[in-house]
Amino acid sequence: MSVDLKFIPLTFITSNEEILKQIKNTVLFSYLLNKNEETSLNYYLETTQYGFTASALEAGSHKLVRITDINNGKVDWNTVPFCNCSDDRKYLLRDHDILVARTGGTTGKSFIVSNPPENAVFASYLIRLRLNKNADLDFITCFLNSYLFWSQIIEMKSGSAMPNVNAEKLKTLKLPKCDVKTQREIVQAFQHEKNKNGLNGLYQRVNSIEMLFKDTNELSSNLSYQQDLLTQFRQSILQEAMQGKLVKQDPKDGHAKELLEKIKAEKAKSGRKEKELPPIKPDEIPFEIPENWVWCRLGEIAYIASGSTPKQDAFVSSGVPYFKMYNLKNQKIDFHHKPQYIKREIHEGQLKRSRAFPGDILMNIVGPPLGKLAIITEEFPESNFNQAAVLIRPFVKSINRWIFWYLNEMSEINSIVTKGVAGQDNISVTQSNNIKVTLPSLPELNRIVKKIEELMKICDELQESIHTSREQNELLLQQVLKEALKLNK
Repeated sequence: MSVDLKFIPLTFITSNEEILKQIKNTVLFSYLLNKNEETSLNYYLETTQYGFTASALEAGSHKLVRITDINNGKVDWNTVPFCNCSDDRKYLLRDHDILVARTGGTTGKSFIVSNPPENAVFASYLIRLRLNKNADLDFITCFLNSYLFWSQIIEMKSGSAMPNVNAEKLKTLKLPKCDVKTQREIVQAFQHEKNKNGLNGLYQRVNSIEMLFKDTNELSSNLSYQQDLLTQFRQSILQEAMQGKLVKQDPKDGHAKELLEKIKAEKAKSGRKEKELPPIKPDEIPFEIPENWVWCRLGEIAYIASGSTPKQDAFVSSGVPYFKMYNLKNQKIDFHHKPQYIKREIHEGQLKRSRAFPGDILMNIVGPPLGKLAIITEEFPESNFNQAAVLIRPFVKSINRWIFWYLNEMSEINSIVTKGVAGQDNISVTQSNNIKVTLPSLPELNRIVKKIEELMKICDELQESIHTSREQNELLLQQVLKEALKLNK
């Protein structure tokens, strides 16, 4: 076989039933390629035709079917728009025409035309395939819904900025050469398991692959369930922690007011004079906290500054690290991905307010997703960041991990999300300052943070185990098609 056959995950083919159908069809065509000469799709085609270029109208001389009108393999002609087509000879649709999407996210997806309206044409992002006397429609349909087809389509699309295929490429697709009578007999026998004609070995192979697929799918469902449980467990850890329920209370710890006074003193030393934040009203408090804890605003206990984007000439090949939001990954700074640097004079001048240092927290405020967080490590003695994030610098550095985990819980962040001008979710600097935070005494805070990180380490290990299992399951799915290919040996 000249085709590198692969299992291809497709965003528009998601149901297990449909995926299994694609796999079964692949087994059939693998079998036929072993028994018959290889040919190209062009052998089975009478013509190919690109669609008609026109704007959709509420009224016109012809119905104009587009890619978006084809849903679940069907077209509701009542909702298809109109166009005006003065010369429709090339574009008129008839029974058993095949329409193939030639561009976009559904490139290669096909639709068999059945009972079209009298004046129906197809739009320019579609290619019409019209079969000749060598082809049986069901046979070609099986091919267009197999990974023999998709493996070749994906190869054709690779390297293109915009996924697409053209009519000439479609003509070169490889498939077995069978006469019409054989096509009809074998498709009918394969689909209905009647008149088997020596296909027992093929059926056995299909049954074994179907069992393998069901096993991998069941494992995938179990892994998704485990992932959901793990996500819930992480959130429950943080919820318990922020409500004072994760570790045992100790009267010797003192009162959080002492820590708050210390923070205010450090803030006074910094000389920062900022607008006084509103007190937290009783109806704003979402849950009860221990008697020796306090509620406060994030802006009371931390300096918060927004980032900004300098002019293009500020960027250099080596200088001060400049973070964008794709550098916030898995609660860490990932500077290996598209690292950027700015001139030191820009960092110390134009972007002075947004200079970041080890121990500072970065939080993205434009989404989705919102609320990605990372603590800057000693790896970056100095850094800067763009306008899609805020810097959070606690006035007492030792509480930075408390703030980090508190914000990871997300419920407070989700409650203040607003829509920007472009419809994007965002959080303003003012809203960031007003975020409500619980604050325990310093000894208890340290114990809670230690316990959180012990439990999160266990969660990370479980996460890695799930990830490994997913990778192994994907390999097992690939094995499904390798099993099909054994028919060629």
